Amino acid sequence: MASLPTRQKLWGGRFTGNTDPLMHEFNQSLSYDRRMYDADIRGSKAYAKALTRVGILTHQEESSIIEGLEKVRKEWASEEGFKIQPDDEDIHTANERRLSELIGPTGGKLHTGRSRNDQVATDMRLWLLDEVSAIEDSLRGLIRVMVERADKEKNFLLPGYTHLQRGQPIRWAHLLLSHAFSFRYDLERLQQLIPRISVLPLGSGALAGNPFVVDREFLAKELGFLSVAENSMWGVGDRDFVVEFMMWASLTMTHMSRLSEDLIIYSTAEFGFVTLSDAYSTGSSIMPQKKNPDSLELLRGKSGRIFGNMAGFVMTLKGLPSTYNKDLQEDKEPLFDTVDNISKSLQIAEGVIATMKVHSDKMRQALTMDVLATDLAEYLVRKGVPFRETHHISGRAVALAESQKCQLNELTAEDFKKLHDRFSEDVVQVFDFERSVERRSAIGGPSMKTVERQIAVLREIVQ
Repeated sequence: MASLPTRQKLWGGRFTGNTDPLMHEFNQSLSYDRRMYDADIRGSKAYAKALTRVGILTHQEESSIIEGLEKVRKEWASEEGFKIQPDDEDIHTANERRLSELIGPTGGKLHTGRSRNDQVATDMRLWLLDEVSAIEDSLRGLIRVMVERADKEKNFLLPGYTHLQRGQPIRWAHLLLSHAFSFRYDLERLQQLIPRISVLPLGSGALAGNPFVVDREFLAKELGFLSVAENSMWGVGDRDFVVEFMMWASLTMTHMSRLSEDLIIYSTAEFGFVTLSDAYSTGSSIMPQKKNPDSLELLRGKSGRIFGNMAGFVMTLKGLPSTYNKDLQEDKEPLFDTVDNISKSLQIAEGVIATMKVHSDKMRQALTMDVLATDLAEYLVRKGVPFRETHHISGRAVALAESQKCQLNELTAEDFKKLHDRFSEDVVQVFDFERSVERRSAIGGPSMKTVERQIAVLREIVQ
């Protein structure tokens, strides 16, 4: 059996003319899909074994192919690198071309019954499963740092905000853990994606299945897939796993953006609750006094980029007819970019949280007595007055303090008694921030007991 000419493309038999050089460049994906070289080689090794099991390859040919593929893998991994040729279109054709150069005509047998359509879908799923595992570790690391920081700083009190207006006193740990719980459910959603990514397309052929009845369950076990694509047309044309991962990343980065926004605000001179480490800040080119939270601003900005990746690919996907179309080559760059940026974002966020300084004195200074207005209303509730009435009475007390240009706790017992006869001398007990926080001890509240419960829940999850 004669070997294929080096410059002949896998699909070239039908064509007699040369490809426009610009079209070749427009068509190629090796410049970015080369990062899947290891996944492609793993899939090819498994497929060689499957071909041996159905008699297409001899054991000697299988060994030759596997040894050759391992040499190709080492070339990609070496400093000298894999020598790319002008006609290499993608990682699959490049690897097969080099394999045939190394072992001769036997390399041409590897593609028997296999198409680039099922090959690329397999490679992408294998590659993404590896990346998801690393991302899961990074997400656990971020949650762990947030939890440990919350545990050390659970005595710090500050105002909780709604509409960016001071609302009620809370623990700093409670605020930090609120973001950690968003990431906790991101972790759960990521884990739920794995079975839908881990579906084997290999053996689906171009669209109509494999004519040599390769054992696809063997292939799945060999490559570590959890299940096999039951429909070959779906197997080669499905990219829902790409969309779903990018949707997951978009939501996770939305949570990252909200955390960043809080910390950006709290790091301003007007708040002064936190100071970012120099390692995660930059200065101004013109204003020497500036310390800019660029790390957090970039995290906030990356969320828009990652959402754009997802939205763009969904628009590519929505109008496609069945099975494989070349439009699907547009799946890789947004997926790769999303993986790269969310991986870095999680690590940067962990560094920011681990190294920032928290100023408990500034937080305490931001607590003013008006944040206890709800506690004042609740004081009367405990005296038997309906809350809708106590809310109004508490509001009048706030207005009275404002008119007298004093704090709520500076009103006299007589001032309160004029507002309602259920007020008594013990109203002074309301004006205690720690007491206010500790009263909120139902599950989910900011009391010491409930914050420690939150810490325990999250620690169990990230272990």
